[in-house]
Amino acid sequence: MTPSSSTSTPLPQSLSALRRDIDSPAGQISIYSAGPEGQAKALPPLLLVHSINAAASAAELLPLFEHYRQHRWVYALELPGFGFSDRSDRAYSPRLMTDALHAALAFIKSEQNGQAADVLAVSLSGEFAARAKCEAAQSIRRIALVSPTGFSGSQRRYGPAGGTLGLPWLYRLLTLNFWRQAIFNGLTRPGVIRYFLNRTWGSSNIDEVFWKYCVLTARQAGAANAPFYFVSAFLFSADINQLYEQLEDPVWVSMATRGDFTDYLGRHTVENKPNWQFQKIEGGALPFFEDLTGFTEKLDQFWQE
Repeated sequence: MTPSSSTSTPLPQSLSALRRDIDSPAGQISIYSAGPEGQAKALPPLLLVHSINAAASAAELLPLFEHYRQHRWVYALELPGFGFSDRSDRAYSPRLMTDALHAALAFIKSEQNGQAADVLAVSLSGEFAARAKCEAAQSIRRIALVSPTGFSGSQRRYGPAGGTLGLPWLYRLLTLNFWRQAIFNGLTRPGVIRYFLNRTWGSSNIDEVFWKYCVLTARQAGAANAPFYFVSAFLFSADINQLYEQLEDPVWVSMATRGDFTDYLGRHTVENKPNWQFQKIEGGALPFFEDLTGFTEKLDQFWQE
């Protein structure tokens, strides 16, 4: 596929499920939903939230969505700037993403008799889930974080409340008109997307269907807008470790053993708290693509406690 600002190929749904667009303070957001018909709701609804990268979408959640729709109501949110959600040219921030989460959780409550949802968030989106929980504790029951940010390296983040790590000079440099689209096209070439997925998996044995969808979603109109804020660090919360330490309800963390996301040295700030559980899961940063049964067996113990 030749890199271009957009493609004439329509973007298919990333999940085979009912998809609805809802208005929110974060703009229009897209939510998929499915659940077992004719079965009692033994567990609360589950909200899945994809990670942030140049080609993000709910396609990243496909194995988990298909697994959990057999047992409970499951929802998958596409965050602002990705998938079928509003990809307009605006500032993308933790505030915007957290507002989208609040709207999704309120929507789920309206459909599920006021029940609080469990939330599973991948990578950087775990920071948005933690903020949403701190701001509206009653809307989330339990949180599962898959390969979360905020625990790597030696420096913890206790910055100003609501602050970010954003680098305005880098954003300005990347988005100069005469090379903005060329840079994004380069970052999302099929071979480059495959390279980053190899690093995410920690091997070249990536999911090929997922890779193809990543290539296509990165070629849609407006696809570059949110990723430039991500690359410029505006989506990373300066106060995330403070937020993590404020969480009082159960939190489960899946730690990768391969690839670029294996550093969790900073977990010492919360790992001794009784509500936090850290588990090493064999595989890369998206282990549910590699061993769905093994992953969900461990996670289900957490949901059902």
